Amino acid sequence: MKDKIMTAKKAVECIQDGATIMIGGFAVIGTPENLVNALAEKGVKDLTIVSCDAGRSGKGVGKLIRNGQVKKLIATHVGINTEVTYRTPETPEIYNVEYVLVPQGTFVEKVRAAGFGLGGVITPVGVGTVVEEGKEKITIKGKEYLVEEPIFADYALIRGSVVDKKGNVFYKGATKNFNPIMAMSAKHVIVGAEEIMEDGFIDPDLVATPGILVDAIVGGEERCLM
Repeated sequence: MKDKIMTAKKAVECIQDGATIMIGGFAVIGTPENLVNALAEKGVKDLTIVSCDAGRSGKGVGKLIRNGQVKKLIATHVGINTEVTYRTPETPEIYNVEYVLVPQGTFVEKVRAAGFGLGGVITPVGVGTVVEEGKEKITIKGKEYLVEEPIFADYALIRGSVVDKKGNVFYKGATKNFNPIMAMSAKHVIVGAEEIMEDGFIDPDLVATPGILVDAIVGGEERCLM
């Protein structure tokens, strides 16, 4: 059996410039911070990041933005990162980021559609607003819907509460935020684990992400208290 456990530096070694990367968590809570830090140290550029938010100032996705590594951010909101909402001349690199904001429910469904092999989803959210610009619309029983395309990624950096050596993942509390669905929608999945246990430790009924989807496991994430 392939040994999936490795250092964060080794796990992100395969990520190259221009990659599309999903990063789990909400406002940094539930985000695999060790993996994000390793990505920041690697220094890859022109990344498209798919995340619920822009992280916080210098933390989570915010660290990658501060480093000038992000070309495009697909997110549901950016307001808690003051370096994004209150741009200053001292942080000129953030002016180069293209921000694509997606309603949060639609965002989740677009990610899920990729993981479940769907051609897209239809939603009434955004009809008649700027959200509909450039999108196909259809009418069903007299009601208009937007056609939202799936969001795919080359890599997903996720965080699990307990992970066994085969890569089976159990999520608890804040680690449930976007991590399970993103693990379904990327070609290569790296999980940052709060605890790594022997195979068989996790009750199969509690496994949310099966090990067959996980390519690499990195330990050392601090336990989420939320």
